[in-house]
Amino acid sequence: MMDTSNWADFPHDSKSFDFSGAKLAKAWPVLHRGDCEPFPDPDRISALEPSHDNPEAAAKTLADAWRAYHQGDFATAVKLGHSLGLLGHAVTNKASGIYADYLEEDDDTKLAIYTAGIERAEAAREAFPDDANAHYFHAFLLGRYSQCISVAKALAQGVGGRIKASLEKTLKLAPGHAEAHTAMGLYHAEIIDKVGKLVGSMTYGASADKAIQCFDKALELTPDAPIAHLEYGNGLYLLFGDKRLEDSNEAYRRAAQMEPVDAMQLLDIEYARASME
Repeated sequence: MMDTSNWADFPHDSKSFDFSGAKLAKAWPVLHRGDCEPFPDPDRISALEPSHDNPEAAAKTLADAWRAYHQGDFATAVKLGHSLGLLGHAVTNKASGIYADYLEEDDDTKLAIYTAGIERAEAAREAFPDDANAHYFHAFLLGRYSQCISVAKALAQGVGGRIKASLEKTLKLAPGHAEAHTAMGLYHAEIIDKVGKLVGSMTYGASADKAIQCFDKALELTPDAPIAHLEYGNGLYLLFGDKRLEDSNEAYRRAAQMEPVDAMQLLDIEYARASME
């Protein structure tokens, strides 16, 4: 269990992200349109772990972990998710990954969070091979790890192929997984940015056309998700530089003007606004 005692607090007002009681189930389709995570319920717990002795209690704990996540209490989300073992892999990995990405300032701590998450995701993939988010968060955290150590160094370690394989598995299991489409677009864009179009195509199967197709699909699935616009903007700049700078900036402007549905979206929006100042 990672030490969350020194984690930074969520820096914004999150009172409007209260999903207590029945509010969570009602908001779930909107909150999880991007990652296709199923709602926590006892039947799903029993299907994942048939020998579980109290699926009702596990489902309640998992729902509480997601409530904490959506309100920006990432430390509590991680603690509750971790208490469930691999059943809590998705909320634990998403909460810790978003926390490290936006709120953790120490690079060594970030790297430790990403590394622990990668290991957790690998175990979840083995335990629940048909769970799309076991594969997605493996790719997500590998991607953040790559950015932390430098994409070029990560490619030399063979991380690129692992990311692509996990994203392909995610999209095979959940074709409507918008966040995976965004991540795949960014994968293609970062490969091309680091090694060029020719090597990117021959060695990694990356292309600008594939990147744009992935970003477009994510935007089609989740037009109101700030992260889809942010990463589209990032991808355009990685692929085309100043030639598409205005389009990249416009994607950031769209993200900055959105209304958040939870803490993660607020962090995305505030990042977009700060980047435009």
